[in-house]
Amino acid sequence: MSNEKFDLKMIGHQIRHHRKAQGLTLIALGKTINRPASYLSQLENGHLEPKLGVLANLASALNCSTTDLLSAAPPNPRAALEVELHHFQNSAWRDELSLPELRPGATMTTEVLQALVGLYRALPSQPISRTGLARQEAGDRARSANLSLRTEMRSTNNYYPHIETEAAACLEAVGYNGQGPPSEKNITDLAAHYGFTIDRVKGMPVTARSVTDTRRRVIYIPQRDDLSVRSARSVVLQTLGHFALKHADTTDFEDYLRQRIESNYFAAAVLVPQAAALAFLNVSKENGDLSIEDLKERYYVSYEMAAHRFTNLATSQLGVPVHFLRTDPEGTITKAYENDGMEFPADADGALEGERVGRHWGARQVWASSDVLHYQYTATDAGEFWCVTYVENATERTPYAVTLGCKSGDAHWFRGSETVRRLSARSEDVAANPEMIKRWESIAWPSAAERSFVLTALPPASRDFTPFPGVDVIDIYRFLDRQRPGR
Repeated sequence: MSNEKFDLKMIGHQIRHHRKAQGLTLIALGKTINRPASYLSQLENGHLEPKLGVLANLASALNCSTTDLLSAAPPNPRAALEVELHHFQNSAWRDELSLPELRPGATMTTEVLQALVGLYRALPSQPISRTGLARQEAGDRARSANLSLRTEMRSTNNYYPHIETEAAACLEAVGYNGQGPPSEKNITDLAAHYGFTIDRVKGMPVTARSVTDTRRRVIYIPQRDDLSVRSARSVVLQTLGHFALKHADTTDFEDYLRQRIESNYFAAAVLVPQAAALAFLNVSKENGDLSIEDLKERYYVSYEMAAHRFTNLATSQLGVPVHFLRTDPEGTITKAYENDGMEFPADADGALEGERVGRHWGARQVWASSDVLHYQYTATDAGEFWCVTYVENATERTPYAVTLGCKSGDAHWFRGSETVRRLSARSEDVAANPEMIKRWESIAWPSAAERSFVLTALPPASRDFTPFPGVDVIDIYRFLDRQRPGR
């Protein structure tokens, strides 16, 4: 007999099952086939490989056939669970997790056995390293922290008065009135206000946007050839934000993210000061001409920062609930905020990052648009919304879309609200046609667009396995449908 052909654990269960069915003890059965009880115990526990002659004798003594004893079908539900647990415990997972081996003896209840097997079944089919587990746990913590902070931001309308107060105070101290972008001298004076100097250097660590020597009170940033003026302002102000807001060493991932959010908020509040920005925005609102583009140009900041800053002031100071979205070219969410009722796609835990918005959303329609600013109304299951989307870094290797939107009833405050572009992203309208899927699922063979990081950057095509990761297969099927002759 061969271990590769027969499962010794299953043979042992078959022998035990038929022995008990005959009401025989190990000693009684051993006397019948002239074998010691200890030998039979080893057979029943799957520790020994029986010879064919022994199997024949056992079958005769137990009133069954040799085929019965070699059957791969568990003789009862309990045996099935014990065999399954045995196989799980022989897998790489137990070693990887340093778990002790548990023997399902007579004292282990069936309920406990079911629980153990159920836990093993929940593990991925392929084991991962401890490093991989640590990364997975870190990712879970990051998603949880993001969800918690996003909930907090929604509850405060993304407005933090204590940061606005600190930003206003430091701007007053250096005599900057917020009329237009701050000069380099303004930034240097702000650093001096908090007791720092700025030094542009070569050879900055690639993993750091700035490095601060807190003893000498020097903030090091890359030289001008490596960092634009606009980027340099943001980096210096984000760094100063940590000290202005008296941040201490982070204790957990949520604390780390909170500090990042607060330091970024501080930078935006300095670059786009509340008092001056509101005076400008209130006039624009009265004229039904609110525009993120105007805020971007007025203060020489990125479109993303202008949109972020607008969300700080929109609801609390202008009375307009809004949503914000940053997505990659495939529509995968990297940042999001809402307090206007917009429902973003989310995973089972409520996390948004890594989820993909529908193809009818402005965040995806913009990539096929010829307009610099893509305006549209979108009907969703949560209601109708208006939005404007802009592609940042359009000529670079890593472009992304920034979307700012609101309920359609508030759209009249914004430039672009007169657009006639209307799409429906309601579930019933974007549901895939079963006939179309059947027509193309075994025929279509798309090649995924090339990306810099093949494994980490490919967005999921669906929650289920797909032979084409990173490809929106329904979009592919719809494309092929449009190419059919006679269409």
